[in-house]
Amino acid sequence: MDIKEQIIELLNEKFQEEDFDDCFVVEVNHNNSKLEAFVDSDSSMTFKKCQRLSRYLEHHIEENKWMGEKYTLEVSSPGIGRPLQFKRQYPKNIGRKMEVKTSEGQKFTGTLVRLDDDAIFLEEKTRVKEGKKKVSKVLTHEINFDNIEKAVVKISFNK
Repeated sequence: MDIKEQIIELLNEKFQEEDFDDCFVVEVNHNNSKLEAFVDSDSSMTFKKCQRLSRYLEHHIEENKWMGEKYTLEVSSPGIGRPLQFKRQYPKNIGRKMEVKTSEGQKFTGTLVRLDDDAIFLEEKTRVKEGKKKVSKVLTHEINFDNIEKAVVKISFNK
């Protein structure tokens, strides 16, 4: 078992504890002397949770001498700008603006308004020409999870 698999296994063990039972591994990257673990949760991934997970992993890495003397360990949430990878990441992003690219190459940008077992629903405000006037319309796009190639939460500073 390589170090990535061992880290994932350790994290999954830790996620059995009450304080971490809504956490899950998004991605683990390892190259030479750097190890990155991206972890998310169904509620909120706090700095404190990341810090506790980092110390837990550090203890095992050093005890088992997996990384040598000098290494960098980063444990964090995936953060805005990183693509969502699991269905369970969508509910806490309801109300946020997203950019979604489908497997057919279509791109949609809008607010995630709801989801069901099979799809997400993005609301897009747009201006369309009706006669001689332009009017605002709200379009709702239903996008099946199976058709999502990439979905990224977009940062919005508008109120």
